[in-house]
Order: sequence, then structure tokens, then C-alpha cells
Amino acid sequence: MLTTFVALYLLASIALGLWFARRVHNTADYAVAGRALPLSIIIGTTFATWFGSETVIGIPAKFLEGGVSETAEDPWGASLCLILVGLFFSRRLYQHSLLTINDYYRQRYGKGVELFCSAVSVISYLGWVAAQISALGIVFSLLTDSAISPLTGTFLGTFVVLFYTIFGGMWSVAVTDFIQMIVIVICLTAIAVSAGSLAGGPLQVLEVAHQRQMLEFLPPLETKRLLFFFGSGITIMLGSIPQQDIFQRVMSAKSADIAVIGPLIGGIAYLLFSFIPMFIVATGFILMPEEIETLVEQDAQHVLPTLIMDHMSEATKILFFGALLSAIMSTASSTILAPSTVFVQNVLKHFWPQMSDRQELRLMRVTVLLFTVLVLCYSIAMHGTSVYDLVSSSYQVPLVGAFVPLVCGLYWDRATNRGAVTSIVLGIGTWLLFMATPLGEAFPQQLAGLLMAGFGMWFGSIYLVRQKG
Repeated sequence: MLTTFVALYLLASIALGLWFARRVHNTADYAVAGRALPLSIIIGTTFATWFGSETVIGIPAKFLEGGVSETAEDPWGASLCLILVGLFFSRRLYQHSLLTINDYYRQRYGKGVELFCSAVSVISYLGWVAAQISALGIVFSLLTDSAISPLTGTFLGTFVVLFYTIFGGMWSVAVTDFIQMIVIVICLTAIAVSAGSLAGGPLQVLEVAHQRQMLEFLPPLETKRLLFFFGSGITIMLGSIPQQDIFQRVMSAKSADIAVIGPLIGGIAYLLFSFIPMFIVATGFILMPEEIETLVEQDAQHVLPTLIMDHMSEATKILFFGALLSAIMSTASSTILAPSTVFVQNVLKHFWPQMSDRQELRLMRVTVLLFTVLVLCYSIAMHGTSVYDLVSSSYQVPLVGAFVPLVCGLYWDRATNRGAVTSIVLGIGTWLLFMATPLGEAFPQQLAGLLMAGFGMWFGSIYLVRQKG
């Protein structure tokens, strides 16, 4: 029954995606859904984009290993990212009527900065998409009791996501995200109610978590611990702002007001619902007290699937895999589309400036296919890396290389091309230095890179311009 449900769900996702693919007639339809999406869809697609495998599997694992203080990066940083986008970036970027975030870098700083930020964007998506498709492989292996290997499951799940993304672009991604958001909310809420009831009620579960000191948000008040806590928090919070997947959702809205409100509500909803998987795994201390200790020691990512498969009813299993598949597929489709759009629009067009809109649309679809193959290879190469770490490592480069030029370009009139280049060089250079030396053990590498990127923007825009004058 469970396998039948999953098969029907996958087929329905493909059918829905292909149905809305009929609305794609040009690159604007493919990349930003013709800027025609209503508020409900924008809320759904921003929420579902973040709510991926790391939320259902990665965050609960971190919570079990170190409590809420280990989740500063995600969900806290991720949800605040969407809120900051809505408050400070959406309206200003929406007014530019761009296809990609990197079009803004070209307009503000020139082609050199555009090309670099585009390369950073494309590379950074490898880890995030790899996390989603790796999780798909785990899901199919669990569903078939290991009859399908994780590797085979990875190929199968990737094909499903690729199929509707390659044809429908942002139209298919946004609508399937909306449906998947509804499935996620209903299924996880039902599972939490069931698990909490079996464990003696939510107050009993929270009491166990409190006794284990898992509900403390801040780490010990030591300078080094606080610095690394802050560095972890800003990685996705700021590093994902200059990324194409968030930008596409903003630009797909049918008005500037919707572009502002959608991410705000989506970010708040994401933060609230990301606590549900943490609550569910906490019931494991009551429902399987001996088994959970062993699983956390071996691989905490297996706690939630084991809890559902071994200690819950068949109906709960269906709800769980419905929610998990929805979460993974919504994030994977978004993160496959975003870098492919950037590569064609901001890299290939410089080598083929005379391409027609029809040719550009065809190239975007081909690039979706090629990027998916590349991600499969990367996922295989990174086998064994946790889902949470794959995601978090994806955002340090855009944080230190692209965030400062974007913020200063929008809010500081004196920002220059020279300042942007200096910011990128110092930010990336410092990040690499700290990552490759013991300096990174004393001070967070992403925070060091961000601080030097800010200094580089000021130095290049003010001091170097004076020197030139």
C-alpha cells in the first residue's frame, strides 16, 4: 500500500507539472512564470523551497546531537533570510524587471562582476541539490526495504523531478511547490499529533527535551562559541539572499506588494513548521529510549525514519513519506532550475549575444538536463556527507563573494565597480585563507570573509577612486 501511494503521488506530480508546462511560451514564462503568480502561490513556493530534506532529516539530526543551539543556520537563518528579502530586497529588485539576480550585477557593476557572481551561484547549488537527490535515494531504499539501493533510488527520484522541471520551468515548479506545501503541512501536523499522543502528550515530550538541555537557544557564553554560532547563523541568512532561487520567487509575483508579502509569510511559516520534525524526533526518547541512543551515535539522520517505520501505524508511514517526498521534490526542482537559468542568461549569452528567445528557452532546458547529470555525479562523489552539511556548505561562497556587492549596490550610491571587485577579491581570499589554515579554527571563516568583503567595498569605492583621481 505504501509503495503504491508513493508511485501514484510521483505520477500525479509529473502530470501536474506537465499540465502547467503548457503556459510556457518564452524565457520569461520559463524563468519567472511570466511575473503572474498570486500571493498564495508565492507563499507556497517560498515555503516549499526551503522545506527540503535538510528540514525533515538534517535539522532533527542536528537537534538530537546538540539541541536548538545547533540549528542557528537552519531553520533560524533560513527563515530570517526570507524575512529580510521581503523587508529590504523584494521591492527594489522587482522594479528592475530582471530574469536573474545576476542581471542586476551586470547593470550595476559590469560584465566582470556578473560573470563571477554567476559562477559562484551555479557552483553553490551543487551541494544543495545533491542533498535533495541523496535524500530521495534514502527514501526509496526505505520504502522498498532496501530492494532498491540508495543509488538506484537517487536516479529514480531525480528523473521524476527533472521530467516536470525541464518542460514547465517556473510555472511547473511554483504550482507543484504550492501543492507540496499543503501536503507537508497536513502530513507533518498529523504525525506530530500522533507521535505526541503515543508519547504521553506534548508537555511530556517538551519536559524530556528540557531535561536533556535541548531547548537552550544560545551556546555557552564564551567568545569563541558565540562567534561560531553567529557565523553559522548568517551563512544561509545572508548567503542565500543573492541567490537565484529566492530571486525567481520574488520576480514571479504579479505585483511588487505580493513580492514583499510572500517571502515574509513564507519565512515565518517555515520557521514555525520546521519545529515539527524536531518535536517528532524528541518523542523518540520516550517511544524508543534505548534504540535512539545508538542511532544518534551512529547517524542521527536515521532516527526519524526509524521512528516512523518501526513504531508508527501504516497510515502514519504514508503521511510521513508524503511529507518527505513533497519536501525533497519541491526544493530539488527549484534548485535545479535556478542555476540553469543563470548559466544561460548570464554566461552563455555573452558568447552568443544574437540568440533568439526561442533558442534561449531551448538552451535553458538543455542546461537543466546537464546540470542534473552534474549534480548526480557530485552526489555520488560526496556519498556519506550529511544532508545538513551539504546544504550549509553551499552558501559560504555567495555570502563572502556576492552579498556585499548586492546590498551596497541597492543601498549605497557610492558603490562602484572597483569597490565590488575589491570586495569579491578580499572576501573570497580571506575565506580561502581561513579555510586552509588553523585560522579557521580560531575564527569562523565565513564571518572573516564577510567582514573583509565589507571593508573591500569601502576601500575600493572610496580610497581607490580617490587615488585614481
